Amino acid sequence: MDKYEQFKEYVKECAKKFEEFDATKVIRLVSHLDADGISAASIIIKALNKKNRKYSISIIPQLDKKALEELSNEKYEYYIFTDLGSGIIKDICATLSGRRILILDHHEIQEGYNQCSQSEQDLIVHVNPHLFGIDGSKEISGAGVVYLFSKEISDVKEMAHIAVVGAIGDIQDDNGFLRLNSEILKEAVANGKMKVNVGPRFFGAQTRPLHKVLEYCSDPLIPGVSGSESGAIQFLNQIKIDPKKGAGWRKLVHLNKEEMQRLITGIIMKRLGEKRPDDVLGHIYTLIEEERESPTRDAREFSTLLNACGRLNRASLGIGVCLGDKKMKKRAIASLADYKKEIVKALDWYHQNKNKPGILIGDNFIIIHAKDQVMSTMIGTLASIISKSGDLKDGTYILSLAQAADGTTKVSLRLAGKAKETEIDLRTVIQDIVKITGGEAGGHMNAAGAIIPTLIEEEFISTAKKVFESKNQEILAN
Repeated sequence: MDKYEQFKEYVKECAKKFEEFDATKVIRLVSHLDADGISAASIIIKALNKKNRKYSISIIPQLDKKALEELSNEKYEYYIFTDLGSGIIKDICATLSGRRILILDHHEIQEGYNQCSQSEQDLIVHVNPHLFGIDGSKEISGAGVVYLFSKEISDVKEMAHIAVVGAIGDIQDDNGFLRLNSEILKEAVANGKMKVNVGPRFFGAQTRPLHKVLEYCSDPLIPGVSGSESGAIQFLNQIKIDPKKGAGWRKLVHLNKEEMQRLITGIIMKRLGEKRPDDVLGHIYTLIEEERESPTRDAREFSTLLNACGRLNRASLGIGVCLGDKKMKKRAIASLADYKKEIVKALDWYHQNKNKPGILIGDNFIIIHAKDQVMSTMIGTLASIISKSGDLKDGTYILSLAQAADGTTKVSLRLAGKAKETEIDLRTVIQDIVKITGGEAGGHMNAAGAIIPTLIEEEFISTAKKVFESKNQEILAN
């Protein structure tokens, strides 16, 4: 068997161990607040519901020592962690000693995990593709791991599309998926939940006016169109596509085949000066049972909806959407307006403070010290938007910090351009900083973060500057 088949066999073995958990006991379920974490929680909830298992759920921004201590004070004997846990597994062993634990994760595993005693390891069922040399940051999401596991304890094939949404939320689609995600996608298609076609890879095809889709598009960047509402409308008129329909605006999904072809050709012509002018097309993942022009129809928009719920501390609405609750869906979609307001507030603060002490700009970095001016759950979203703005040279680090109410500061690290092209592992970079200052780091190659005590913010920023500058010197030396 190859490593993928070995991993799937291991998942089956772990499912058998879970079946040994006392069915009369309440399970403490903990998951991450992003789209992948909410998708993962929804899938395991579906499986537990079908097994008539009782559970108590929390969706959290990060699993750290403080969160573990709070969990240890609760009277539960069984715990399930989804889309988190592997990066702090030694602390789980120590803090939740004597409890039975199931970890379903795809993040890198904490160094020295094998240092846990054998008795501690025996109490933990740990499912992670990294155990088999499979890169969880690219090949399968947290929701995907939960889906493979849940299939072994219950019939949850109708949730395959939710695992795909989780993978898309974790940016694992790169003009298609690798093997494990592809297999899950095939099940979603076979179940009649999803279809895949090739088209312009724009965000908002179902919900935004076409000219706004083009105006807000930064990847791919369309010269003379991206960032300009009038430029977008003028472009559409030039290629003989009427942006209006009566008194309203047309959307991308309203275009016929001929108009779509004119749009694609027109964009490629506009991009002839770019490295890859034809880098316009990509895979479009449509949830065919969802209503047309709904944010749950397109998988990318669905993942954004889940992110909005998580970042606004309304994760229960996101779970309801994944489980098909119509009332929850309406409330979740209404939350998108609040999410957009928070994004606008964060961006306004950023632009107003660009030349002030709160934002430090170096040769290869921008450090955004928002303090309490941006929600801590939104600071990663702000960094991601800035990284995709096209205003920065590729390889620029964007480090953002915002304070939470509990005396900690949330840190996010992103990279302008594509990390895979620069071969920079952001998780390693944030770990290098945390090793010096303290705090707890995690994440992926393309998106990493940390939780630090607010009291050490200045030391953290000073250390980060030195690390970024040293990385820049390494690049220049090569």
